[in-house]
Amino acid sequence: MSGRTTEAIRVLIADDQPLVRRGLALILAPDPAFEVVGEAGDGEEAVALAHRLRPDVVVMDIRMPVLDGVGATERLARTLPGCRVLALSTFDMDEYVVAALRAGAYGFLPKDISPEELVAAVRVVHTGEAAVAPRLLTRLISAYVLAPRRPRPPTVTLGDLTPREQEVWRLMATGLDNAEIARAMDLSVSTVKNHITSLFGKLSVRDRAQAVIAAYETGLVEAGSPG
Repeated sequence: MSGRTTEAIRVLIADDQPLVRRGLALILAPDPAFEVVGEAGDGEEAVALAHRLRPDVVVMDIRMPVLDGVGATERLARTLPGCRVLALSTFDMDEYVVAALRAGAYGFLPKDISPEELVAAVRVVHTGEAAVAPRLLTRLISAYVLAPRRPRPPTVTLGDLTPREQEVWRLMATGLDNAEIARAMDLSVSTVKNHITSLFGKLSVRDRAQAVIAAYETGLVEAGSPG
Protein backbone atom coordinates (compact mmCIF):
# COMPACT_ATOMS: atom_id res chain seq x y z
CA MET A 1 0.00 0.00 0.00
CA SER A 2 1.27 3.43 -0.84
CA GLY A 3 2.25 6.11 1.57
CA ARG A 4 4.00 3.81 4.06
CA THR A 5 7.62 4.07 5.05
CA THR A 6 10.07 1.22 4.53
CA GLU A 7 10.23 0.91 8.32
CA ALA A 8 6.58 -0.12 8.57
CA ILE A 9 5.99 -3.65 9.84
CA ARG A 10 4.67 -5.67 6.90
CA VAL A 11 1.74 -7.85 8.02
CA LEU A 12 -0.06 -10.70 6.26
CA ILE A 13 -3.43 -11.76 7.71
CA ALA A 14 -4.56 -15.38 7.35
CA ASP A 15 -8.07 -16.40 8.40
CA ASP A 16 -10.80 -18.35 6.62
CA GLN A 17 -13.48 -15.85 7.67
CA PRO A 18 -13.51 -12.72 5.46
CA LEU A 19 -15.09 -10.59 8.18
CA VAL A 20 -12.35 -11.53 10.65
CA ARG A 21 -9.65 -10.75 8.07
CA ARG A 22 -11.23 -7.40 7.35
CA GLY A 23 -11.60 -6.59 11.04
CA LEU A 24 -7.95 -7.37 11.77
CA ALA A 25 -6.86 -5.32 8.77
CA LEU A 26 -8.98 -2.37 9.89
CA ILE A 27 -7.27 -2.45 13.28
CA LEU A 28 -3.75 -2.47 11.85
CA ALA A 29 -3.95 -0.59 8.56
CA PRO A 30 -4.67 2.93 9.92
CA ASP A 31 -1.50 2.81 12.05
CA PRO A 32 1.50 4.07 10.04
CA ALA A 33 3.68 1.58 11.93
CA PHE A 34 2.02 -1.25 9.97
CA GLU A 35 1.46 -2.13 6.34
CA VAL A 36 -1.09 -4.86 5.67
CA VAL A 37 0.39 -6.40 2.54
CA GLY A 38 -2.14 -9.18 1.94
CA GLU A 39 -4.89 -11.48 3.18
CA ALA A 40 -5.17 -15.27 2.87
CA GLY A 41 -8.19 -17.52 3.34
CA ASP A 42 -6.34 -20.77 4.14
CA GLY A 43 -2.91 -21.98 5.21
CA GLU A 44 -1.77 -22.97 1.74
CA GLU A 45 -2.54 -19.50 0.41
CA ALA A 46 -0.85 -17.94 3.44
CA VAL A 47 2.41 -19.79 2.74
CA ALA A 48 2.30 -18.89 -0.95
CA LEU A 49 1.57 -15.22 -0.26
CA ALA A 50 4.26 -15.05 2.42
CA HIS A 51 6.87 -16.26 -0.07
CA ARG A 52 5.69 -13.73 -2.63
CA LEU A 53 5.08 -10.72 -0.36
CA ARG A 54 7.73 -11.37 2.34
CA PRO A 55 5.80 -9.99 5.34
CA ASP A 56 7.54 -9.41 8.66
CA VAL A 57 4.63 -10.89 10.62
CA VAL A 58 1.82 -13.28 9.71
CA VAL A 59 -1.29 -13.09 11.90
CA MET A 60 -2.36 -16.73 11.52
CA ASP A 61 -5.65 -18.37 12.47
CA ILE A 62 -5.03 -21.88 13.80
CA ARG A 63 -8.07 -23.56 12.26
CA MET A 64 -8.30 -23.10 8.50
CA PRO A 65 -9.16 -25.34 5.54
CA VAL A 66 -6.75 -26.86 2.99
CA LEU A 67 -3.76 -26.41 5.33
CA ASP A 68 -4.34 -25.43 8.94
CA GLY A 69 -2.43 -22.74 10.80
CA VAL A 70 -0.12 -25.24 12.50
CA GLY A 71 1.00 -26.76 9.22
CA ALA A 72 1.39 -23.33 7.63
CA THR A 73 3.42 -22.10 10.59
CA GLU A 74 5.75 -25.11 10.39
CA ARG A 75 6.36 -24.48 6.68
CA LEU A 76 7.06 -20.80 7.23
CA ALA A 77 9.39 -21.45 10.16
CA ARG A 78 11.36 -23.85 7.98
CA THR A 79 11.43 -21.90 4.72
CA LEU A 80 11.06 -18.24 5.80
CA PRO A 81 12.63 -17.97 9.27
CA GLY A 82 12.57 -14.18 9.11
CA CYS A 83 8.77 -14.23 8.83
CA ARG A 84 7.28 -14.41 12.33
CA VAL A 85 3.91 -15.95 13.04
CA LEU A 86 1.40 -14.68 15.61
CA ALA A 87 -1.19 -17.42 16.07
CA LEU A 88 -4.86 -16.74 16.79
CA SER A 89 -7.48 -19.10 18.20
CA THR A 90 -11.12 -18.81 19.18
CA PHE A 91 -10.40 -20.53 22.50
CA ASP A 92 -7.83 -19.75 25.20
CA MET A 93 -7.29 -23.44 25.96
CA ASP A 94 -6.59 -25.09 22.64
CA GLU A 95 -4.05 -27.85 22.07
CA TYR A 96 -3.48 -26.53 18.55
CA VAL A 97 -1.97 -23.39 20.06
CA VAL A 98 0.73 -25.48 21.75
CA ALA A 99 1.30 -27.27 18.45
CA ALA A 100 1.65 -23.89 16.72
CA LEU A 101 4.19 -22.66 19.27
CA ARG A 102 6.15 -25.86 18.84
CA ALA A 103 5.93 -25.47 15.06
CA GLY A 104 7.54 -22.05 15.31
CA ALA A 105 4.90 -19.44 16.12
CA TYR A 106 6.23 -16.52 18.16
CA GLY A 107 3.02 -15.94 20.05
CA PHE A 108 -0.62 -16.68 20.65
CA LEU A 109 -3.67 -14.50 21.19
CA PRO A 110 -7.35 -15.37 21.59
CA LYS A 111 -9.59 -13.78 18.98
CA ASP A 112 -11.51 -11.74 21.55
CA ILE A 113 -8.51 -9.52 22.32
CA SER A 114 -8.73 -5.76 22.21
CA PRO A 115 -7.32 -3.80 19.27
CA GLU A 116 -4.62 -2.45 21.57
CA GLU A 117 -3.54 -5.97 22.54
CA LEU A 118 -3.31 -7.02 18.89
CA VAL A 119 -1.18 -4.00 18.00
CA ALA A 120 1.12 -4.60 20.97
CA ALA A 121 1.49 -8.31 20.18
CA VAL A 122 2.39 -7.70 16.53
CA ARG A 123 5.07 -5.26 17.66
CA VAL A 124 6.45 -7.74 20.20
CA VAL A 125 6.51 -10.62 17.73
CA HIS A 126 8.25 -8.43 15.19
CA THR A 127 11.12 -7.90 17.64
CA GLY A 128 11.56 -11.66 17.97
CA GLU A 129 10.08 -11.96 21.46
CA ALA A 130 7.26 -14.31 22.48
CA ALA A 131 3.88 -12.59 22.72
CA VAL A 132 2.39 -15.03 25.23
CA ALA A 133 1.74 -14.08 28.86
CA PRO A 134 3.57 -16.59 31.09
CA ARG A 135 0.51 -17.44 33.19
CA LEU A 136 -1.72 -17.81 30.15
CA LEU A 137 0.87 -20.08 28.60
CA THR A 138 1.10 -22.16 31.77
CA ARG A 139 -2.69 -22.63 31.92
CA LEU A 140 -2.78 -23.46 28.24
CA ILE A 141 -0.11 -26.13 28.45
CA SER A 142 -1.53 -27.53 31.69
CA ALA A 143 -4.84 -28.11 29.89
CA TYR A 144 -3.04 -29.61 26.90
CA VAL A 145 -0.90 -32.10 28.79
CA LEU A 146 -3.96 -33.49 30.57
CA ALA A 147 -5.26 -34.69 27.21
CA PRO A 148 -4.04 -37.98 25.68
CA ARG A 149 -0.99 -37.39 23.51
CA ARG A 150 1.99 -39.21 22.13
CA PRO A 151 4.98 -38.73 24.45
CA ARG A 152 7.91 -36.87 22.97
CA PRO A 153 11.45 -37.89 23.93
CA PRO A 154 13.36 -35.13 25.75
CA THR A 155 16.12 -33.40 23.81
CA VAL A 156 18.02 -32.63 27.02
CA THR A 157 18.29 -34.29 30.42
CA LEU A 158 18.39 -32.50 33.75
CA GLY A 159 21.96 -33.72 34.11
CA ASP A 160 22.92 -31.44 31.22
CA LEU A 161 21.84 -28.40 33.26
CA THR A 162 23.35 -26.75 36.30
CA PRO A 163 21.21 -26.75 39.48
CA ARG A 164 20.50 -23.05 39.01
CA GLU A 165 19.51 -23.54 35.39
CA GLN A 166 17.12 -26.30 36.47
CA GLU A 167 15.53 -24.04 39.07
CA VAL A 168 15.23 -21.09 36.67
CA TRP A 169 13.60 -23.40 34.13
CA ARG A 170 11.18 -24.79 36.72
CA LEU A 171 10.15 -21.34 37.95
CA MET A 172 9.77 -20.08 34.39
CA ALA A 173 7.50 -23.03 33.62
CA THR A 174 5.28 -22.31 36.62
CA GLY A 175 4.57 -18.83 35.27
CA LEU A 176 7.08 -16.50 36.91
CA ASP A 177 8.62 -13.64 34.95
CA ASN A 178 12.30 -12.71 35.20
CA ALA A 179 11.88 -10.32 38.12
CA GLU A 180 9.85 -12.87 40.08
CA ILE A 181 12.44 -15.58 39.40
CA ALA A 182 15.18 -13.21 40.57
CA ARG A 183 13.36 -12.57 43.85
CA ALA A 184 12.61 -16.25 44.41
CA MET A 185 16.25 -17.24 43.88
CA ASP A 186 17.82 -14.11 45.41
CA LEU A 187 19.59 -13.28 42.17
CA SER A 188 19.84 -10.17 40.02
CA VAL A 189 17.57 -9.94 36.98
CA SER A 190 20.62 -9.81 34.72
CA THR A 191 21.88 -13.08 36.20
CA VAL A 192 18.50 -14.68 35.60
CA LYS A 193 18.61 -13.47 31.97
CA ASN A 194 22.06 -15.05 31.57
CA HIS A 195 20.76 -18.37 32.91
CA ILE A 196 17.79 -18.20 30.53
CA THR A 197 20.06 -17.53 27.56
CA SER A 198 22.14 -20.57 28.51
CA LEU A 199 18.98 -22.64 28.95
CA PHE A 200 17.68 -21.72 25.50
CA GLY A 201 20.93 -22.90 23.96
CA LYS A 202 20.99 -26.21 25.83
CA LEU A 203 17.30 -26.89 25.19
CA SER A 204 17.57 -25.89 21.52
CA VAL A 205 14.55 -23.63 21.89
CA ARG A 206 14.04 -20.18 20.47
CA ASP A 207 12.03 -18.46 23.18
CA ARG A 208 10.25 -18.65 26.51
CA ALA A 209 7.14 -20.25 25.05
CA GLN A 210 9.05 -23.21 23.66
CA ALA A 211 11.07 -23.54 26.89
CA VAL A 212 7.87 -23.85 28.93
CA ILE A 213 6.50 -26.46 26.54
CA ALA A 214 9.76 -28.41 26.89
CA ALA A 215 9.47 -28.30 30.68
CA TYR A 216 6.13 -30.10 30.53
CA GLU A 217 7.27 -32.55 27.88
CA THR A 218 10.38 -33.58 29.81
CA GLY A 219 8.44 -33.94 33.06
CA LEU A 220 10.27 -31.14 34.90
CA VAL A 221 6.85 -29.82 35.88
CA GLU A 222 3.42 -31.39 35.63
CA ALA A 223 -0.04 -30.02 34.99
CA GLY A 224 -1.33 -28.41 38.15
CA SER A 225 2.14 -27.85 39.66
CA PRO A 226 2.03 -24.89 42.06
CA GLY A 227 3.79 -21.72 41.05
